[in-house]
Amino acid sequence: MSPDGRRVAILGGTSDKRYVSIATIDDPNMPVLLLGEAEAISLRWAGNDHVLARMGYWKKDGPRLSYRYERNLAITTEARVAARMLENDDFSQYLVRQPVFSTLAGPPASVFLLGLAPLEASGGMDTRIQRKGTKGWAAALMKADPATGKAVRIELGDSDTVSWALNAAGEPRVRLDIDELTHRFSVFSRGAGPRKWSLLWDGSDYDSRRQYLGYSSPEDAIYIADGDRILRKPLAGGPDVPVGEPLAGASPDLFWDYRRLTPMAMSTGGERRTLHWLDSELGAVHASLTKVFKDRDVWFAEWSEDRTRFVIWTTAPSSPPAWYLFDKSRKELSPLGDEYPELKDAALGQTSWITYKARDGLEIPAYLTLPPGLAAGVKPPLVVLPHGGPTMRDDYVFDYVAQFLATRGYAVLQPQFRGSWGFGDAFEKAGWGEWGGKMQTDLLDGIAAVADKADAGKVCIVGASFGGYAALAGATMHPDAYKCAASVAGISDLGLMLEQQWRTSGDDSAKVGELRTMLGAADKGKLNATSPALLVSKTTAPVLLVHGDQDTVVPPQQSQVMANALKAAGRPYEYVVLPGENHDMTRSATRTQMLQALESFLAKNLPATN
Repeated sequence: MSPDGRRVAILGGTSDKRYVSIATIDDPNMPVLLLGEAEAISLRWAGNDHVLARMGYWKKDGPRLSYRYERNLAITTEARVAARMLENDDFSQYLVRQPVFSTLAGPPASVFLLGLAPLEASGGMDTRIQRKGTKGWAAALMKADPATGKAVRIELGDSDTVSWALNAAGEPRVRLDIDELTHRFSVFSRGAGPRKWSLLWDGSDYDSRRQYLGYSSPEDAIYIADGDRILRKPLAGGPDVPVGEPLAGASPDLFWDYRRLTPMAMSTGGERRTLHWLDSELGAVHASLTKVFKDRDVWFAEWSEDRTRFVIWTTAPSSPPAWYLFDKSRKELSPLGDEYPELKDAALGQTSWITYKARDGLEIPAYLTLPPGLAAGVKPPLVVLPHGGPTMRDDYVFDYVAQFLATRGYAVLQPQFRGSWGFGDAFEKAGWGEWGGKMQTDLLDGIAAVADKADAGKVCIVGASFGGYAALAGATMHPDAYKCAASVAGISDLGLMLEQQWRTSGDDSAKVGELRTMLGAADKGKLNATSPALLVSKTTAPVLLVHGDQDTVVPPQQSQVMANALKAAGRPYEYVVLPGENHDMTRSATRTQMLQALESFLAKNLPATN
């Protein structure tokens, strides 16, 4: 929604026929810009006359390296491309990402984003030139005109700078640096004018208990997470101020009002994320809307500066996402569109929240979805669907894979195994070093926990990314538990994964360090003992491998290595390559291809009669 509340920008269509439309409220005319097969990720307004479209691209750089990069396009309210941000700055073209930090509505409107400048320094974490010792570059804060894309440099950081935060006047007040060698973050602040930056707060980039959350312009303070608390730290000094009460095991986080540059609510985990409102005005609007949508979660996507018009997003596990326009002054709620209009009258599975004990006593939460129309007393075959990450979680939202499987007659278990985010710091760290270990047995314990509702003797494991690793590890490390396994963009060789990350980021990079922390050791013996591609002799279950050929997060080589190992061992497998697809499965045609391959694979190896 534009700051003045007059227009809504909509990213629509299928992912291989994307478009941006600009709707003027109370005006039937809606100009449309066709984007074709370009990957359009998100939209945000830069003033009232331009929309920024964040676009993703893929490039192959030699025989062994491919990478994904992003650019920001400015689109007019007539749905025409005005410019590409930073197109006049040759140095900034070396960045793989140019994140937008802030916008000012103006007039004139301004966009503040990450650029690159020449300096005797090393490349930062958002550049292709990432290894220490590569000299000549430093991060820069750029101010761009959305009408032309041309930018000027207003602040120079160094090789460790990753972001800035600005106040409402567009002045840099906070800078975040992350040292790739020591893996420490530093938050710097400064007053108005040409003052020097001074250290405000620092810590380890690996310590999930202590995190920088953002800067509040009205309060001139940063917000930080410290364990199960959130604190406000004034830039002027003085004691930290607790925000709300400490919430053990809740992984508190903040949602921000980026128009007023201040936090609006604190969220906590559990079955459904709970919002604790810091902004009472927005909290009252949200409370009134949750009464309307009842069992669906309601999220604010955008709102006008005067807070009279809101774009909202609603969803639930059995309710596909839908978008609405809410006019508070008129008390009117108008539909903007459904994300899955074809499912409007479809019978979908019903999802419940359960908890169960792992074999060491740790309580594991999970979602269980049962097929629609399930007859009383019938136990359907079970699909275990571990999430990716692994430091992520499943949410109280519509999951298209879970519902697809449920409508094919399968019960679907989504365990929030140890190592998942959202259930407290101790729960997350309990997963460190447990790839192929307790994270895997948490899944087995979930099968036993739902044996009264699903057939524990007829189980397949399916997952994407880390979930794909869990699927392959399940088939090779616990072959008696699963009739089949399906991996989408999954990892098969942990040693190769470290090597691939080192090749793109550098051995001393934070990403490689994070992987080593999660794996618990760089010991080759342990990595080999938990790498499915090296354990194929132990499995007899059929395996489905699906991978996009433009995946730069988990390279397709991971699935090819697994396919080669299965073939050499004479084990049954299928390998489906998705042309033009990335790690996130963003294209409609290839997403459908993946689901069809999964449906056919399950029908052969775990048929459902319901």
